[in-house]
Amino acid sequence: MPIPFLAPDDEITRFPAVEEALVQPNGLLMAGGSLSPKRLLNAYRNGIFPWYEEGEPILWWSPDPRCVLWPAKMKISRSLRKSIRNNRFRIAEDTAFRDVVSNCGKPRMGSSGTWVTPEMIDAYCRLANFGVAHSVEVWSEDRLVGGLYGIALGEVFVGESMFSVERDASKIALAHLASCRRYKLIDCQMDTPHLLSLGAETISRREYILLLHRFGDLDGAQSSPESIGTTSRQAYTINADDSGPTWGLKVVEGGRSNQAQKLDSSR
Repeated sequence: MPIPFLAPDDEITRFPAVEEALVQPNGLLMAGGSLSPKRLLNAYRNGIFPWYEEGEPILWWSPDPRCVLWPAKMKISRSLRKSIRNNRFRIAEDTAFRDVVSNCGKPRMGSSGTWVTPEMIDAYCRLANFGVAHSVEVWSEDRLVGGLYGIALGEVFVGESMFSVERDASKIALAHLASCRRYKLIDCQMDTPHLLSLGAETISRREYILLLHRFGDLDGAQSSPESIGTTSRQAYTINADDSGPTWGLKVVEGGRSNQAQKLDSSR
């Protein structure tokens, strides 16, 4: 069955129902359209995300099954716990969004291409200006060594990509996200052995959509392009404390307000 192919300036045509996505390739739902804030937010509210490489049309996906991580179920290995206890890194949020996305867009080892195109970088930076897209940065002194970014819909964080240039840096970013207690569900989109080893699991697309409606605050102002949010900055430093579900990640300063991954290095 063919999928719809929209003109780049088509902001009117709605996404098809996710149940109409192809079985092969798994989850392909639509092509074309734009990466405008309105189109992107409409996609995420309906369990859809863009994923394509430079030179291709924009491709929209809603795979079945869906890979998710329940924050309390993230597995912290002995080596990762040791990296956290070494107290070498500082964690911040939303202080270097474009830098994180740009690092995620660097070609991976053994590949000359990337799906994080300049068009995608600009589109997600616009969402960051709306207070909907967020980043977690991992710093070693003044050097950005890892991080991740994604979309926040209420208590659901839709992870888009992560990167690391030092051992465990991207895992530490994910551990921070899982321990911050602001999200009930982290959407990893598509499963890989690496994500599954960290505690992620697969659920049906139908179950994911139900959870998105339950936790996603889909009608809230936070996820509306008509209401530009104000994003305060906060800095965190990893502490060696090992109590509770924070795995030693402690807020000690600030106040709330090479390996590219989607959300994993194997893609």
